Amino acid sequence: MTQPAFYLYFKSKEAIFQELIDLFKSKLHPRVEQSRLPSDSEKTELPERIGNNIASVFQVFQENEQIARIGFFLSEDAAEIKEQMAKQIEENLTAEVKNGFFDPDFDLSVVASAIVGVIGHLALTKLWTGLKTPDELSKEITKLFLYGLKR
Repeated sequence: MTQPAFYLYFKSKEAIFQELIDLFKSKLHPRVEQSRLPSDSEKTELPERIGNNIASVFQVFQENEQIARIGFFLSEDAAEIKEQMAKQIEENLTAEVKNGFFDPDFDLSVVASAIVGVIGHLALTKLWTGLKTPDELSKEITKLFLYGLKR
């Protein structure tokens, strides 16, 4: 495609950049929103369901590495994207606490922010370096948040 043809679709480089950010958000946000546990979930199936949900988010990062790097780390919208993700996770956790799945004595905004931070850091250091797969990362995160480090 020639440069003039390219600019028929996009008015500027900034417009291209914004389109990539919007594309990333359109892939990420539905995965996070859909990760809420159904109210009729059995407690014995929580680790598997949570692991699958986290793996699904990591798959977005893996399948869209370049736009994820732009949207989640490089763009001016990165902080807002992370904030929206944390807000959705907090809403999910609030519903899940009401359904009796989790301890109500935690500040869920802190938990949600921690989850977002862990996902972002592990995407950079483990997923995109090829050290871990989405499934491997999700199992570790699920164990950490459900059971902690305590023996």
